[in-house]
Amino acid sequence: MEAVLKTRGLLSLPPNPTRARSLLNPSQGLKQRLFASKPLGLNGLSVSYKRVPSVVAKPNGLFPEQKSFICKAEAAAAGDGQPLIGETEKKPKFLGIELVTLKKIIPLGLMFFCILFNYTILRDTKDVLVVTAKGSSAEIIPFLKTWVNLPMAVGFMLLYTKLANVLSKKALFYTVIVPFIIFFGAFGFLLYPLSNYIHPEALADKLLAVLGPRFLGPLAILRIWSFCLFYVMAELWGSVVISVLFWGFANQITTVDEAKRFYPLFGLGANVALIFSGRTVKYFSNLRKNLGPGVDGWAISLRGMMSIVVLMGAVICFLYWWVNTFVPLPTRSRKKKEKPKMGTMESLKFLVSSRYIRDLATLVVAYGISINLVEVTWKSKLKAQFPSPNEYSSFMGDFSTGTGIATFIMMLLSQFIFDKYGWGVAATITPTVLLLTGVGFFSLILFGDPFAPTLAKFGMTPLLAAVYVGALQNIFSKSAKYSLFDPCKEMAYIPLDEDTKVKGKAAIDVVCNPLGKSGGALIQQFMILTFGSLANSTPYLGGILMVIVFAWLSAARSLDVQFTALRREEELEKEMERAAVKIPIVSESGSVSPSGSSVDSV
Repeated sequence: MEAVLKTRGLLSLPPNPTRARSLLNPSQGLKQRLFASKPLGLNGLSVSYKRVPSVVAKPNGLFPEQKSFICKAEAAAAGDGQPLIGETEKKPKFLGIELVTLKKIIPLGLMFFCILFNYTILRDTKDVLVVTAKGSSAEIIPFLKTWVNLPMAVGFMLLYTKLANVLSKKALFYTVIVPFIIFFGAFGFLLYPLSNYIHPEALADKLLAVLGPRFLGPLAILRIWSFCLFYVMAELWGSVVISVLFWGFANQITTVDEAKRFYPLFGLGANVALIFSGRTVKYFSNLRKNLGPGVDGWAISLRGMMSIVVLMGAVICFLYWWVNTFVPLPTRSRKKKEKPKMGTMESLKFLVSSRYIRDLATLVVAYGISINLVEVTWKSKLKAQFPSPNEYSSFMGDFSTGTGIATFIMMLLSQFIFDKYGWGVAATITPTVLLLTGVGFFSLILFGDPFAPTLAKFGMTPLLAAVYVGALQNIFSKSAKYSLFDPCKEMAYIPLDEDTKVKGKAAIDVVCNPLGKSGGALIQQFMILTFGSLANSTPYLGGILMVIVFAWLSAARSLDVQFTALRREEELEKEMERAAVKIPIVSESGSVSPSGSSVDSV
């Protein structure tokens, strides 16, 4: 009798069994795992034989011939239930990408498009509302971020942590995003039209007369409380819906290899959203010019923009449902079990005790402080140049479009940066860009007057030049953030276990993000009170910016070492799981005997 063995296709054994054996526990080697009572063959592998109708490999298939013996072998992860190697079919691909992967990536890209489209509209609208409102100015922003935005972010994080313990991931997603959609719809159609009736302007005027003009910022929060609530909800949309919900969902259904390849590309669609949403804001800003006298054009524009926000929110919910219904989740290493549910204080203590989470928090806080030190100063110059809501909103539309174009270009370069230089280099580009552009902006404010005659030849004043340079600084910094910083940060969550991933993201993205912005606002408040004005404190703000950025770079390097170690550990675990070799036996009836059972040869 004759044993028919095919080295490729029907039979596929490890080319180097010694190496595969070395990856296993010595006490659980191949010899112990397989049929120790059977004779050894094929470089030490125990093989059981069963007489079945013989088959011979042909170019077009397998055809019965004489009776002989046949053996099939399978190398797979223990218990994975993977098909026999010789019978594994290639997964269908489109443009070199597996269709299963496309079913994840395309909906995720569309979700990111819709979320960032909404965020751009909300971000531009919130600034117009609080900066140009009667009795308010750009000075309200540091107080708003410190005394309203931060407490609400902390409260949301505590609530989110509790909800994460009692709700499924799907229920948690809908429970968080639906109230945002309802609020923005209600603001456009109810709260803003009633603002003249619900804002305590008379009380604010009395308090301002008693306390003095230095309390203009805090009293403006009371005076236009519904606008401030909109401001905070718009800020939370960025930190909650983008950072926690979307990126948490993306990390849940993608692998690290997919993330490296596609996370930077998510931003391509997202920054097309920036371009289109910027044009949308510009369109509604110009729409107010064509309305007759006595008509509140801003109210009409606001209703139109909030209607778009609600529509995009419904699309986001639909895409989330579709992915959960039709896309399988990737398998993670079995070693990573979900940790027991922890209370709020236990969760906070656990997160604080993790060096990995602390470094991630440092990155987020440092970015918030750094961008805030420059952004608030720029917005004060922006209001001085464009005092009316119409002009201010129109400029912000152009600014968003410019940010989208710059980030689109950066996204095209980001995949090359990740492939060529890796996570560590990509994580240090954003702080470097922010440092260089921030120093340039502050330098122009400090030494802009000597350039006034030269600027006049180009039809610009030092104020307008500062506005444009500040806009470029924000565009470059935000494009680096969207294309490199955000993907780097989200990749860092993937190797973590599910409990640390969920609660770590809630603590970092919901609390540390506004904490960084509030930290920058507190620094500005202290500097203004100490040195009399923002301009006088500019040299000191530049020095603080350098210290913060250097701390950011140090945390990025530390995180790079830890992230690389976790990735190697995860890859080793998966390799060890796949190294187990099973020898299923084909019976005469065509059924496969499980590994470990003995089938006598006849």
